[in-house]
Order: sequence, then C-alpha cells, then structure tokens
Amino acid sequence: MQEFRRMSRLPPYVFRVVDALKMDLRHKGEDIIDLGMGNPDIPTPKPIVDKLIEAAQKGRNHRYSASMGIKKLRYAICNWYKRRFKVELDPDEEAIVTIGAKEGLSHLVLATISPGDVVFAPNPTYPIHPYSVIIAGGDLRSIPIGPGRDFFEDLLTATKQTWPNPRMLIISYPHNPTTQVVDLEFFEKIVDFCREHKIMLVHDFAYADLVFDGYKPPSFLQVPGAKEIGVELFSLSKSYSMPGWRVGFCVGNPAMVGALRRIKSYLDYGIFQPIQIAAIIALNGPYKYVREIVETYRERRDVLVDGLNRVGWDMEKPKATMFVWGRIPEEYRKMGSVEFSKMLIKKGKVAVAPGAGFGQYGDEYVRFALVENPHRIRQAIRGIKKIL
Repeated sequence: MQEFRRMSRLPPYVFRVVDALKMDLRHKGEDIIDLGMGNPDIPTPKPIVDKLIEAAQKGRNHRYSASMGIKKLRYAICNWYKRRFKVELDPDEEAIVTIGAKEGLSHLVLATISPGDVVFAPNPTYPIHPYSVIIAGGDLRSIPIGPGRDFFEDLLTATKQTWPNPRMLIISYPHNPTTQVVDLEFFEKIVDFCREHKIMLVHDFAYADLVFDGYKPPSFLQVPGAKEIGVELFSLSKSYSMPGWRVGFCVGNPAMVGALRRIKSYLDYGIFQPIQIAAIIALNGPYKYVREIVETYRERRDVLVDGLNRVGWDMEKPKATMFVWGRIPEEYRKMGSVEFSKMLIKKGKVAVAPGAGFGQYGDEYVRFALVENPHRIRQAIRGIKKIL
C-alpha cells in the first residue's frame, strides 16, 4: 500500500506504550490501579437515564436526526448559558450540538483551517487541540505553558515571529492536563489580542463545572465582543458524567458555527435522538446532580494529593478538572515521563498518563486521573510509596 501522507504527520500515540504494559500485566493477573485515562467512572444521574429509556421506546425517535441538533436541545444550550453566564445566544445561528467536544473541535478546525494556515495551541495540552490542526493540514505552532511562563509574552513573541499571520488560537481553561485556571481579565486580554491580530479563537470549556474551593470559571463569551472572534465548546461528559453518550456543543461566532454546521451536514446525521432528549433533561435539570459529581471528584483529589504529599511527592491541590498534574520527583526526572510511568506500573502497580503525551513541555510531569474510589487511591499511594 502507498503511504498515507496525512497519517504520517501524526506521531506515535505515546499513551499506547503505557496502555500495552498495563494490559500485559493485567493478563498476567496483576492488580493495576488505572489512574491514566480520564474515563469518568461515576454513573450518569438517574433522571437522565430514565429519560433516555422513555425516549428510546418511541419509534419516531429511531429515525435520522438533525446534524446540528434538535431545536429543543439548542434552546436548552442557550438557556444554560443565559442562566450560568448571562450570555445571550441565538439557538439557530450561534449554537450547534456536537458528538462530544472532541468531534466538534476537530471538525471545526477542518472546516475553518486551510493547508498552510498557522494555528497556535498550548504545549502541553489535550492531544486533539494540536492534532486537529495537523489532520486539517495546518501549520501548528506551540505556545509553552507552565510555571514561570507568561502566556501573553510567549503568545506575542510567537505572533511576531510567524509568517503568514496566525489564523487561529486554541485554548482550554480549566486546562487539561495542567489544571491551570484563569479569571475573566485573562479572557479580556485574549479577546483584545485576537481582535487586534485578526485571529479566530477556539475555547474548549469541557471542565466548566469541575471546580473546587470556591473557584468560579468564567466563560470567554462573557467578554464584550467575544462572539466577533471565536467560539466555545462544552461537553456533558464530565459535568453530568455522560462520557459514552457523546454529547457536546459549540456556541459563539455565527460564521464559525455555520462552517461547523455545514461540514457536519456532509459527515453525520447527528446524535441518536433519545440521547439528545435526555441531554435536554441534563441541561435543564436541577444542578444538585452536578454538585454531587463535583464533590466526588473533590474527595478523590484530597485523598490523592494528601497521600502523595505524605509519602514525599510534593504537590498542590488543583482548583479544577478531574486530574492532578504532578511534576516527577527530582531523582527520577531525567528518566522522562514515559519511562517513569512504566516504572510506576511495574513496581507500584499504578498506571498514570505520561506528560510527554500532551507535548514535549510536559515530559517532566505525569497526569493522575481521579477515576478510582478513595480506597483504590489509597492503595495506589501505597504502591507509589514503595518506589519513593
């Protein structure tokens, strides 16, 4: 077979190395505690499941749906934004349902970026942010983020050094994997910057609800004029513990939403309609279910971070996301995140995500996903203690 040129631009999937070792040891009977993949384990709230069952029993819901999402769900999305952030949205022109945030973002980039267009994305970051650009044939440029760095200084430097001018900036706060959070002033500066340099902004807001210790994350659409330059994506996977349901949405700039709507009309027939109906219940329903899910993650965060600190791995408690981003202890740092992660599996029986999988600037870190109960997390800490 001839080489598939688009596929050859994608690097080997770093996480596969750790996953293969994890599965091999499990097949040999080893009990591996998996804190690697961010796959929520909390069941979806019962009222959402009940609505799915009810809707699935009606034959009219078994037909093809609308690729942009049914109207009542788009209205629920806009009402959710109005309640949460006092942001007004047009459900027909400024909102579209996506098959999770990952599909929405990747197809949005495919619809709006031409081969050779320059796109900025943080490094480290969630893999689909940079790789969607590579798949679309764009020219990816990384903006390093982390302790001791000034994002705007790095962004300005990259912009001055870039020709042709950048077309798009992809960001995500609260951030996966670093768990960094920002305030509204950050987004005000971002909107001003993108307007001045004529850059489209894509903000992945997947962790809007998974926040702790009184922190309240802003939507970038709260900034006056934000809809002129960009869109925001949200996923029900984390807030409502609906990862396998694959429901998300994209809202904001009507031209960008329109481009996504058009490309999706060629690529899919939308989400199974009973799932969309259940998603309406989620967005319109009582917020107590989200609070319960958030409290579960907060408890796990505290058990993990307190335990790691106790056994000698210094770490701060993140204010958001379902992850803990830990810098590898100094004596093991030169190993790099992949080899260190392999050692944790072999000797500590704990799987984590190597930071290199999120970009080269993440190679001194590993990411813990809070997807096990406190008892299993304590067991993981005992395994890590053997190494430290």
